[in-house]
Amino acid sequence: MISLLARLFIKPDPAREEPETRRAYGVLCGVVGICLNVLLFAGKFLAGTLSGSIAITADAFNNLSDAGSSFVTLVGFQLAGQKPDSEHPFGHGRMEYVSGLAVSVLILLMGLELGKTSIDKILHPEPVDASPLIFGILCVSIAVKLYMFLYNRRLGKKLSSPAMEATAMDSLSDSAATAAVLVATLVGRFTGLKIDGWCGVLVAAFILWSGINAVKDTLDPLLGTPPTHEFVQRIRDLVMAHGTILGIHDLIVHDYGPGRVMISLHAEVPANEDVLALHDEIDNVEKELREKLGCDAVIHMDPVVTDDGVTEETRHRVQTLVHCIDDAIDIHDFRMVSGPTHTNLIFDAVVPFGFRLTDQEVEEKIRKAVRALDGNYYAVVNVERSYT
Repeated sequence: MISLLARLFIKPDPAREEPETRRAYGVLCGVVGICLNVLLFAGKFLAGTLSGSIAITADAFNNLSDAGSSFVTLVGFQLAGQKPDSEHPFGHGRMEYVSGLAVSVLILLMGLELGKTSIDKILHPEPVDASPLIFGILCVSIAVKLYMFLYNRRLGKKLSSPAMEATAMDSLSDSAATAAVLVATLVGRFTGLKIDGWCGVLVAAFILWSGINAVKDTLDPLLGTPPTHEFVQRIRDLVMAHGTILGIHDLIVHDYGPGRVMISLHAEVPANEDVLALHDEIDNVEKELREKLGCDAVIHMDPVVTDDGVTEETRHRVQTLVHCIDDAIDIHDFRMVSGPTHTNLIFDAVVPFGFRLTDQEVEEKIRKAVRALDGNYYAVVNVERSYT
């Protein structure tokens, strides 16, 4: 159904920017979600009233809250699709994360409420009627929620949307909740056992687990997460494909919402070449990153001495020593400054986050290794942390 509606209301337009496409899909899924959840609420509320089942009635209001979640998702995509302005020069893309977080919080609240209702049901069990009409309504509800889970998950992965993926998990939780209510209703009808409350507790635990995972998935991008290794490698491959660039480091990826990425990096270039020609090449790299990866880039040029055999040989020897300390440590921006009594070896040492040694320990080990290499060498080291 979503594919059909997308073909009807979202016409292919090569000129349409990605944020506008995301907003169109988000609004469409939000409207469909509101309509389906309101219908499910009406059907389950009728079934709960006819059967006298508190569990079915609570499940109905669960769907009503889902309609509210779909409305939050819709508003989130609308706000995220707004153009940059003077107050938000990088756009409003993170509003999609905020809406996903709001949906996740609603999932948690619903899990707590369902757990409370289920415990009350355990303490005060009541018989539940299970007519064919009620059975049919619950089965249709499960099928509809599974369908909503599938299309939200598919579009969430396609658009890399945490909000849609959170909504998908919410739909899956609802399917499990309704299935438990259905099982409890049938068991009560055919065996006389009143297990509504116990099934409700299990479903509440599943909903809370899903909500916690959804909160993590939407909160992490708001706090800031490292880029994927695949994305970093694509950046590296594209930049290093230019022959004048000898290496890159200090890569930082700024995520301002899906489809809104800025990157900054340092590119090592030969120090003996024409600076205007190198600047032109850097401009070409920035343009290529924007066209092929959809991200704005700022590249800083780091001149590297390539025609001094002593400097190059010493750099290789220091790099070997550093790798003896740990292969995870890398160096860049290597310079040699000679004086009347000693020679300073100035460079940056890059270690990953979570490294087993502190920055001070890394610096001290490198200094000792350099002194052991040559008594006239003094290491001036700046230790950096990097996710790359």
